[in-house]
Amino acid sequence: MSQENVEIVRRGIDAWNQREAEAWRAWAAPEIEWIPGPAAAVEGTVYRGHDEVAKGLESVWQAFDEFHFVESEVRDFGDSVLWLGRAKARGTASHVELDQEYAVRCVLRDGKIVTIQGFLGWSDALKAVGREA
Repeated sequence: MSQENVEIVRRGIDAWNQREAEAWRAWAAPEIEWIPGPAAAVEGTVYRGHDEVAKGLESVWQAFDEFHFVESEVRDFGDSVLWLGRAKARGTASHVELDQEYAVRCVLRDGKIVTIQGFLGWSDALKAVGREA
């Protein structure tokens, strides 16, 4: 297992949980592509590059008073890491709470995250990396 890649992903998740876009940017390649999971997607947009991703993060953080990830496990697949856990959120306007199984697939190159893809369930994420639940 590439412990370095796993730690990079964990630090990126921690930056998200702290709502620190600049800290998050430190782990992202300039050509980063973020494909949010359906629950977090703002109008189904795919965000590309540091500036677009930062705007996307701010949009999500404005829509939710609370939105953080709780880790269950992390699996390394060489150039990609699959983070498995839960997303916990509360809408800013609606105050509706969400506690959802969630997964994040990160592709890394040269110590930076180049692709992030969110999934509402572990099984879909595992299928995306060619594994079964």
